[in-house]
Amino acid sequence: MNRRDFVGKAGCGLATFLAAAGLPAGAQTAGQATSPEKPVVLPPRKFYRIDLEIFEARPDTWCHKKGDTFRYPEDWGKVCPWLRGSLNDFVRILESGGTLSWRYEGTPYQKVIDPDGVTTEYVRCPDPTSNLVVKIIRTRVEPPKK
Repeated sequence: MNRRDFVGKAGCGLATFLAAAGLPAGAQTAGQATSPEKPVVLPPRKFYRIDLEIFEARPDTWCHKKGDTFRYPEDWGKVCPWLRGSLNDFVRILESGGTLSWRYEGTPYQKVIDPDGVTTEYVRCPDPTSNLVVKIIRTRVEPPKK
């Protein structure tokens, strides 16, 4: 089997097509601009405040109590390391404007998803003895003044 037949059968049809046309695999074809003619205008960046609230906890837990609140990132060091490990990805997603699609409808953890206002997410601590759930509250705020 020659190289061209092998590449075509291996699912690399584009590479075969470009090789047959005499172009290297990374080459651009006619009609493709190397730089945009119009500048790309990005939407304005949104700014958020992230608050953490202990939503559920055993009454005799040694670490966090139900109702405790923390502000991210100012109070991040006050949060238990196990809990920080669980929260980290969720906080990063929310602070960058992302949301997670599941809603927990019909449960005490039913979420609010409002990209222009308040969005909530619930995260359980991995400590099997704590029964601790944190409510992450993302609130859109005005950009800081320069």
